[in-house]
Amino acid sequence: MKLIDIHDKKGVSAKPISQNLTSKVIAIQILANELLKEHITNIPAVLICVLGEVDYKDEKGTKINLKSGDYFEIEPMVKHWVKGIQDSQLLLIK
Repeated sequence: MKLIDIHDKKGVSAKPISQNLTSKVIAIQILANELLKEHITNIPAVLICVLGEVDYKDEKGTKINLKSGDYFEIEPMVKHWVKGIQDSQLLLIK
């Protein structure tokens, strides 16, 4: 999905992507050819690619290429990993 696709054609727009009573936002950097090794989240999370390009893969066979402006909702209790295709800056919200 692309962030731009969830907004109306207005000058300013704010839309919730994921609503939680409490949430954490984590900035992640993955450089080209580096790997954020496999891990599991206990709660739903949203991974946003702010700059660069990464490949997200999980144990269920999901393969998602994220480029600047793309986001993906990570399912809880599913082992996953992320590889840097380009030097990348990401936000993780959970």
